[in-house]
Amino acid sequence: MLKHRGFPSRLSGTDYQFTVRRANKGGATPLRARERFADRKPADRRADAAFLNAILEHFGDAPFERGNLDAGRLNWLFGREIVAAEEPFDPESYEALLKADLKVIQRSFPDVLDNFEIIDDPDDGEDWA
Repeated sequence: MLKHRGFPSRLSGTDYQFTVRRANKGGATPLRARERFADRKPADRRADAAFLNAILEHFGDAPFERGNLDAGRLNWLFGREIVAAEEPFDPESYEALLKADLKVIQRSFPDVLDNFEIIDDPDDGEDWA
């Protein structure tokens, strides 16, 4: 299991975990999209935003290996803001490649992207003329 050096281990001042210390002996916890309801606690939303911010600071929009990133935290974002970067995708692998979907992050967590310069893709099919 790849350990992402320099990645924050948790949200400062809370018990919201971002990384795990060691690989699970029974294998990696499977990644699956968890439904987020509108009535989630503000602290949960702050943890999601802080985790996304850390991912963007550490990896940008480039593909990255799951490694020691916490599956519980990833599952809240998986399938939306964090997507598979390879086919076939193995949701039970520590070596699985993921990437941040900036367009979805812009819609879901616009404040996170305020710290980053995003350049629009001219081939995205939208006409701004």
